[in-house]
Parts: sequence; C-alpha cells; structure tokens
Amino acid sequence: MNAFAEFGLLPTLQETLLEKGILRPTEIQVRALPALLSGRSIVGIAETGSGKTLAYALPAMHHMKSLEIAGDAITLSARPRAVVVVPTRELGEQVTKAFKPFTHTTRLRVRSVLGGTTTEVAKRGLAGPFEILVATPGRLVQMLERRLVELDDVRMLILDEADQMLDHGFMPDVTQIIQACPQKPQLALFSATVSPAIEKLIADLFSGAEVIRSAGSHRVVPTLTTMQQVVIGGQRFPLLERLLKKKVEGGTILFTNTREQCDKLAAELADANIAFVIYRGEMDKVQRRQNLKLFREGVVDLLVSTDLASRGLDVDHVGRVINYHLPQQIENYLHRVGRTARAGRPGLVVNFVTERDAPLASQLESVRALPTPQAPAPRHSPTKIQPLRSRIRRRL
Repeated sequence: MNAFAEFGLLPTLQETLLEKGILRPTEIQVRALPALLSGRSIVGIAETGSGKTLAYALPAMHHMKSLEIAGDAITLSARPRAVVVVPTRELGEQVTKAFKPFTHTTRLRVRSVLGGTTTEVAKRGLAGPFEILVATPGRLVQMLERRLVELDDVRMLILDEADQMLDHGFMPDVTQIIQACPQKPQLALFSATVSPAIEKLIADLFSGAEVIRSAGSHRVVPTLTTMQQVVIGGQRFPLLERLLKKKVEGGTILFTNTREQCDKLAAELADANIAFVIYRGEMDKVQRRQNLKLFREGVVDLLVSTDLASRGLDVDHVGRVINYHLPQQIENYLHRVGRTARAGRPGLVVNFVTERDAPLASQLESVRALPTPQAPAPRHSPTKIQPLRSRIRRRL
C-alpha cells in the first residue's frame, strides 16, 4: 500500500495525517497496520526510526473511536480501553506527544502515568473517563495496586521498546499488567532487536501473535552514512576535537560505555571550552530532563551520554552519532546509530575504533542497510565497512 488512505482508517485520522504531511507509510506501517486494524495480535520487529509508534497508535485510535461511534462510549473513570506500556518516562512523553495531534480531530482522550512524577500528578492524570493510557511499568503497577486504575475493559495492550523494558528488569511488572487485563485483549509487542529474553517473552505471552519483521530489522537504515576513525595509541580526544570542528546539520550525540567514561569525557570537553550537556544514569532527574530539553531545542548541539540515550529517544534534529567508545554488543550499536537518520532523513555515524573493537567491527558489515521498495533512497552512499578489521590491524 502506497498511501494511508488505502488502509480504511477513519476520516478524522486521515485528516490529521494529511495536515501533518504524513502521506506514505513506512515498511513496518504497511505490514503492521492491516493486521492490527483487523484485530490480530502481532509482534513487530523493526529497526529504530522506522515509524513503529504510528504503526500501533493509528489502529489504537481507530478502534477506540469506532467503539464510540457505534454507541459504546467510555463513561467510567480510570478505565482505559487501550494501554501503551513504555520503558522510560522520556519515551512515554514522546509517545503521548505523538498521539496528541490526532486527539484534536478524533476527540479521543490520552492520559499518561509515568515514573519520575509524584503520586499526586499520577492520580490527576487518571481522573475522569479516557480512552488511551501511556504508562511505564512500575508506575502502572503502583496505580493498579492502589486501585487508582482498572484494566478490566482493555481491548488493546501494546508493549513498546520491549527489549529495553526487559533490560530494565520490568518483566514481573509486565506480567502483572497483562494479568490485570481481560483474557483476550489484542496484543502488540514492538522491539528493535530480538534478544533471548524477547524470544522467551514472545513464547510465553505472545505465542499466538503474528510475527512481522521488516526487511531492515537488525540493520541500519539506508540513509545512514558510516565512517570509521582508527584510534592510535589511545588518543581519542584529539580525533574528537578535529571531528567536532566539522559541523553537521543537526545535533551530535556522543556515546561512551560507562558513567566513568562519560564523566571523564565531559571534563575534557569542559577544559577545551566545548559546549555540551550530559545525559546518563545516576544523575539528578530534573537536571537530566533539563539537559535533554536544551539539546532537543537546539540550545546546545552536543549531548554526551551512555547507552541511556540509545533507546527510545526521538530527537528530530540529530544529524550525527559518534561512538567515542564502541559497545561490545551489536544490539547496542544498532540502538545508538538509530538516534540519527530517522524517518528517511540522512544521518552520519562515526565510530572510534581500536584493535579491541575488532570482534564488533567484524559484524558491522552484516548490519549494513539493504535497499527496500519502501525505504527512501539514500542521499549519499554508506561507507563500505567490510575491510575494517584488516585496516585496523594494518594501521596499528
């Protein structure tokens, strides 16, 4: 299908898509929308930046509004019919924001209960009738235990960024949420990667679901250009200083592997009078949110982070990702580089590579993008990375 009009979505949803200039569905949307609109449960595996949020948000709103049109409107307080469970507050805010433009035409009500907010704020968010709830697992379980929300009328339950949810140890909460729903809600699970934990979750709770894999799953998108910087003698920072002088359109996310590496790099950037903000775990949440706001609004164009920023964050203007320290796992690499080249836009990833990175480097060719009919044509060709391992050894 080449246009959203072909899916049979409600006119109010099509109207908003047209207003926002969203005309052509992405691959995961082409494959997931018909299944979800027909009421089937699915597991969607697709690369980051591929449009997963709309792939489930549009069917959820279509179903909820259709019930109202049929005379079955919600009248009871705190009894949503669609629930989207997300791993982090930041992602929850983004998902809620993605729903908002459509609520103006459909008159659907979307609420959120997210970690990092006070109980009083959460209680206010659950007041009155509403159709769709976006929640983090721990906070939703807390609200369930306090009987501030009921899931006995849930018709559709969605787990977004499920791989990150399991990484954070939310499996018991997810199980409790599923058990609080009616026996047969429509289920949707979306993930960028398939770890053994995700495979077990699919087998245990999504055994009857249709599995949809995009052609680009476990690959980078075709609009991403990849560059390698071989690090000699551990001298990373001089390479970084030269690289940062080459301006790109949009902000830059600079990834390290540990908090200690993050703080050390931050000190070096400060000594060099380079403007930046930090986004990592075990820092004040208010400060972290403020730093993200400064980066998102373009006030500061360099964000220094650990893998905390690698999943779920959708910042429109990220033009470049720099792996100052390459991760050990290919899944983490895919999440990091997925912060740029989103929604068909071009992006650049620069990898700082040492001989110790050879095991990961040997896998990078396997995640190079494959062109697909639904994918926009790249504006520039990605750098070939097959001979990387031999180049590292030759130069070192």
